[in-house]
Amino acid sequence: MTAATTLAVYRRLQEAVLTGKGADATLLPEDLLAEDVLIELPFAPEGRRRYQGREAWLTYYRSAGAGLFIDFEEFRELSTHSTSDPEVLVVEYELTGKVLATGVRSSVTCIAVLRVRDGLVTNWREYQDIPAITEALTRQPE
Repeated sequence: MTAATTLAVYRRLQEAVLTGKGADATLLPEDLLAEDVLIELPFAPEGRRRYQGREAWLTYYRSAGAGLFIDFEEFRELSTHSTSDPEVLVVEYELTGKVLATGVRSSVTCIAVLRVRDGLVTNWREYQDIPAITEALTRQPE
């Protein structure tokens, strides 16, 4: 695996975020996830911090995650860092989107550590701005 291949998978993830709409929007599309992927969200509420395996993630996302119904409009890359391990990429990005239930537009900044092997994500650890997400999901239109 080369750093260029890892970056290419990350670029496909970015594209998937912007082309998925509503319940179909996801940061981690099924076709890019290894069967045994480990997804970690260290700042998420207790019980939603770790998903071992593609099916565990998809089960969660199709239930609780899909209920968010957000159309992501922009995926702005703030910084991308290659590491000495060509399978690992560290990215900081800002997602901007519209909450469909309220029409509220908002942004959130995240940092993710991505590991790719054989063209598939084997580990995704994402540090999300939980207060910003909560505010966006609960704010009412002006």
